[in-house]
Amino acid sequence: MGPAKINDPDHLVNVHLNIFPYISSVYKNRKQNLPVPPHLLSTHTDRVLSLPKQKRHLKSSTDQRSNQGFSLAAMSDAYCTDCKRETELVVDHSAGDTLCSECGLVLESHSIDETSEWRTFANESSNSDPNRVGGPTNPLLADSALTTVIAKTNGSSGDFLSNSLGRWQNRNGSAERGLIQAFKTIATMSDRLGLVGTIKDRANEIFKRLEDQKSTRGRNQDALLAACLYISCRQEDKPRTIKEICSVANGATKKEIGRAKDFIVKTLGLETGHSVELGAIHAGDFMKRFCSNLGMSHQAVRAAEEAVKKSEEFDIRRSPISIAAVVIYIITQLSDDKKPLKDIAVATGVAEGTIRNSYKDLYPHLPKIIPSWYAKEEDLKNLSSP
Repeated sequence: MGPAKINDPDHLVNVHLNIFPYISSVYKNRKQNLPVPPHLLSTHTDRVLSLPKQKRHLKSSTDQRSNQGFSLAAMSDAYCTDCKRETELVVDHSAGDTLCSECGLVLESHSIDETSEWRTFANESSNSDPNRVGGPTNPLLADSALTTVIAKTNGSSGDFLSNSLGRWQNRNGSAERGLIQAFKTIATMSDRLGLVGTIKDRANEIFKRLEDQKSTRGRNQDALLAACLYISCRQEDKPRTIKEICSVANGATKKEIGRAKDFIVKTLGLETGHSVELGAIHAGDFMKRFCSNLGMSHQAVRAAEEAVKKSEEFDIRRSPISIAAVVIYIITQLSDDKKPLKDIAVATGVAEGTIRNSYKDLYPHLPKIIPSWYAKEEDLKNLSSP
């Protein structure tokens, strides 16, 4: 709405009378067709210009309310048709009016405040719980952010009614309660493994597809959720070992997670009509995490990553995790900070016997695998032979 004068100044005079007396004085003089005293305008201008620069702009809706509904407008200047120049603006958030700070002209009225409105819906006045109009939306849940939770009372007279309503709500709850609980379990496992949100969201999507096909009935729920997270990690090129997934699963064993993974891949393949891509696993995918668990130096981590990359050029028939473990073992043996084989086995989840057998397969290729800047040929000869 463009600049316009007020037809009925009485309304604005009453609104602004208790907030900005100098603006109200301007209105009163305009109503009576009297000239505005210069001291009012100068006083008002001095008060505006005396504010610090950062206080002339809107900072948040909380600051707006704390200033009795008034604040200087977010824009620095605006053209006033009455003053014939650019002036500072004053915004009345309660009435939705934008005023000229020099002459009191209403440049815009009944404007809509589109900023965030934080309200407190806590039961206790002392409990600060700012919320919006609902919880975060979830595209996998039809009624997300629209549910109602009946809070438990704290010894008030409405205990019986609240408890009865709570029991009735639990009895006749949403059909998506199982999905919500599954998503919470996946989120808990993701947090414990330090996974990013995209992996968690993909795992939720995989489980939702299984639930839509009614394929989860009669199966180990914990194993299915862990397998969904494992597949999600593979598809997002951030693979985790079965042992790592098993360490955060609620009682599911490696064998059960492996079976659940095969079942999910088969079920999703039948749904789409083509095989499910899990992504290739490379030894370098685990190197930084394993080295970090062992507290290795930056130079040793760099040498281990180069050695793993060169090992892919040779036909070493070992799993990527076993190759990563044995490369870490060799790099630590060539450094001053030697790590026991037991510690490496714990950090990588690879058995000590498997590391020894992988060392035998990798030993003939060490001169071409270990970076020359990290260890010389003499140092390699000092390594124990398999």
